[in-house]
Amino acid sequence: MPARLAAPSAVGAVAGSNSGAPDLGCCGRRRTLSGAATLSTKDVQVTENDKYIIFKSKCQKSDCFSANLEEIQLELALGQPSQVFELFTRHHTCYDLIPTSSKLLVFDTNLNVRKAFFALVYNGLRAAPLWDSDRQKFVGILTVTDFIYILHKYYRSALVPMEVLETHRISTWQAELSSQLKPLTWISPEASLYDAIRVLLHSRVHRLPVIDPLTGNALYIVTHKRVLKFICLYAHQLPMPGWLDQPIIQLGIGTHSNIVTVSGTTSLVKVLSLFVQNRVSALPVLSSDGRLTDIYSKFDVINLAATKTYNNLDISVAEALQYRRERFEGVSKCSSDATLKAVIDQLVQDEVHRLVIVDQDNRVTGMVSLSDVLNALVRDYERLADHCSQPGVARETLETGL
Repeated sequence: MPARLAAPSAVGAVAGSNSGAPDLGCCGRRRTLSGAATLSTKDVQVTENDKYIIFKSKCQKSDCFSANLEEIQLELALGQPSQVFELFTRHHTCYDLIPTSSKLLVFDTNLNVRKAFFALVYNGLRAAPLWDSDRQKFVGILTVTDFIYILHKYYRSALVPMEVLETHRISTWQAELSSQLKPLTWISPEASLYDAIRVLLHSRVHRLPVIDPLTGNALYIVTHKRVLKFICLYAHQLPMPGWLDQPIIQLGIGTHSNIVTVSGTTSLVKVLSLFVQNRVSALPVLSSDGRLTDIYSKFDVINLAATKTYNNLDISVAEALQYRRERFEGVSKCSSDATLKAVIDQLVQDEVHRLVIVDQDNRVTGMVSLSDVLNALVRDYERLADHCSQPGVARETLETGL
């Protein structure tokens, strides 16, 4: 498993590696980052189970900040309040984002495909870095999207079992879908959160592995959800820009037209095609009269691996939703006149990746995602500030609190 990698920069594709025994102290830091205690090998629990390894780590951090909030406040005083989220993320590292207790799966590419996806479900995870034992380096990351690609490519009918999931290894699948796979993109634990957000948005990926360039070990996987939650937890003490109180429809945040939807009777094989063709992560489910009743996301597809029901994709969406393993609290939704602050609060509180925008009759009018929000907070703040400076729109304030 993970050996030592040589990496030329903090952000980029994995470079070459030297062969060697696994460095199981994958979360160990060669030095202490400001405000964080070191994590040694004794803090890491390793469980080896049929070609995959589970890293469970506990890191005692004295303070999750690598920069003082007063320094950010000073820069804000010299600049503009709209910059607050860019400055906050520039002053914090990916290491700050890693929770004090975490679990990470690493799959060997010789692992059976079905076992890999079953392991994700069993461990409550959505992605795992892929380790090539022959080349002694990380070569990718396995996600739910990969499972969808496999089902979409190999499914024929309920009468023809998909033996590929039973027999193929991850390496076999990678070779057959090489034209659709992107090079592994990763980031250093010492890179800023701003860089991580930039890579997530630019590469249009939802998961970014954090790899230590000194040891070549994977430490964590950065997600939009984790970044936004971190910002909400620790940036609330800073001055907030006035455009947070503006409606998302006026700010132009989210998608407000041409939303792809399905009905409860839509076949699952059709849903998979919509995922692949439209590059969307969730599809609102509508009733016969066009009202929102449910939502089918990419993560719901992984339940097919847990229940071994992937051999019949001719079932309807309504039937497929019955295989949900987690308790479903209902569709997280908002109105188009919801403020950006309200949207952020709801995304964090509901722990979801997107909100469905509906009108008074519960008809779908749009979607707003985590990536939409992060792009607005960190990269699009100047446009939002210009919007608030227009006549008739509330100007920026220096109120504190998110």
